[in-house]
Amino acid sequence: MTDKPFLTDVQELRRRARHHIEEGAVTDAYRGDRQTVIKLLNEALATEIVCVLRYKRHYFMAQGIHADPIAQEFLTHANEEQGHADQIAARIIQLGGAPNFSPDGLLMRSHSEYVEGQNLIDMIKEDLVAERIAIESYLDMIRFFGDGDPTSRRLMEKILQTEEEHADDMATLLETLDPREEMSRGGAGMKH
Repeated sequence: MTDKPFLTDVQELRRRARHHIEEGAVTDAYRGDRQTVIKLLNEALATEIVCVLRYKRHYFMAQGIHADPIAQEFLTHANEEQGHADQIAARIIQLGGAPNFSPDGLLMRSHSEYVEGQNLIDMIKEDLVAERIAIESYLDMIRFFGDGDPTSRRLMEKILQTEEEHADDMATLLETLDPREEMSRGGAGMKH
């Protein structure tokens, strides 16, 4: 045990909690660059919205003998991405920002692209590419948030976990529908 108390002065803690009460959840202990965090979260929000739109299109446009189970996977992913968007928007509000849902500039704010794909394999490939983009950009955000904003960091870590699962799902579907994809990786395809 350490001789150092958790808080040196409970009265001081109470006083600080009353100070700038209009700041809501953001206290003097917050160490993040709030404006940059809000900007990054709005980019993540745009990325999630674009992913929702792409997955929804793929859900409705999926055709062919294998389409039904894959379309259901697209729909599941669209719904999960919508949940991510909602969580990110709520965090932006907690930080005193405004979530940007404007369609103007949506693709400019998004890290992923909106590519429709011409067939089922193209759709899966585009979704896999988008998931890989989200994974890398969210890893960068997590590193940036670090200890300065542990709540945003944990939120993005949770979302990252789902994005990695989505990428794995898309890679598995791609291997199943297009065995050449497994061979293009040197025959060392992933087994799930």
